[in-house]
Amino acid sequence: MMNLTRLSARMVHVPLGGRTEHMFPVQAMAAAAMTTRRSLATAPSPEPVHHAFGRKDLTVEQDSQPRILVTGSLGQLGSDLVERLRERYGVSNVIASDIRKPASAVLENGPFVYADALNYNQLESVVVDFRIDWVVHLSGLLSATGEEDPAKTLQLNVGGCRNIFELASNHKLRVVVPSSIAAFGQQSPRDSTPELTIQRPGTVYGVSKVFMELLGEYYYHRFGVDFRCGRFPGVISMETAGGGTTDFAMSFFQAVGREDKRHRQTVNCYLNHDQELPFMHIADFVQACVQLLETPSEELGDHRTFNFHAMSFTPARLLSELHKHNSRLNVEYKPDFRQSIAADWPRSLDDSVARAKLGFAPKFNFEDMVVDMVGRARGRKVAY
Repeated sequence: MMNLTRLSARMVHVPLGGRTEHMFPVQAMAAAAMTTRRSLATAPSPEPVHHAFGRKDLTVEQDSQPRILVTGSLGQLGSDLVERLRERYGVSNVIASDIRKPASAVLENGPFVYADALNYNQLESVVVDFRIDWVVHLSGLLSATGEEDPAKTLQLNVGGCRNIFELASNHKLRVVVPSSIAAFGQQSPRDSTPELTIQRPGTVYGVSKVFMELLGEYYYHRFGVDFRCGRFPGVISMETAGGGTTDFAMSFFQAVGREDKRHRQTVNCYLNHDQELPFMHIADFVQACVQLLETPSEELGDHRTFNFHAMSFTPARLLSELHKHNSRLNVEYKPDFRQSIAADWPRSLDDSVARAKLGFAPKFNFEDMVVDMVGRARGRKVAY
């Protein structure tokens, strides 16, 4: 039996055999799983299926727009991406999911389901029930956290993406999975790192990303799965990813938001002052994901993994730029194990292929990013 007991227990109205039954979601999804596959070939267009989410009664839209599942949507990247996708494709066409309890605002903003990336049957029930076409797979553990628990990282990062690729193969899904600069290692070129080069990462997180890239391309060539992948640098937002090696930048901006005229903020930085790494603003990450999703498959070619880059900077340069914005932030440099991780990563990426094939062009350079993030930190969110 499908493990759906942690989905919402609100009533749904389900059309079955010309009549409407009132069921709890567990019952509804079990019925859907039993009847959907044998009825697809002959059944007329189904009536809309109504699901209650939070305070809104949303209808699964019966139109030509793709229906998109975003896993790991409560992480640093998910909320902005889900918001943008709903603007483009309609609120009820974008299903957010995670294994954590969402805030009330998340439930009020659109469909949300509990979905464990390691539970294939549960994922499949969501794909079938919501008639998913595209998946953005964000679930996973990051670099620093991964080194603390390698076994768990491999289980989630490798097992989760394998389930997603199997789903994509069985249900003809388009799949976007972010990769990372962690997929490169000490033997990779440090500057303008090309897409095709030596990849010998020094972290279990990086190993899991290389595995995902290669497995995704295998499923593309072997089974025709429409796999797309972007290697991203550190992503700058006001939310800390938690467990990442590039999180220091977010901690700087958050400290600026806590400043006042009487109290000077001091933060610890776990990297050397001159450790240069590549980054991009959250808005450019979202735009890159949209371009990965929307570009026709035939325009991508047979190599399905693309580098993305926007800017590079060191902790010292970021601190200096913040002082130009009347910040009195003080930083104490206390390198830990994350410094050795960062030392193996690229300083910049060659993303010329993504710019040519996808039309990627970052909106934010370093100075613009700092202006925007300082404004956000001080309560003046800038629309993008």
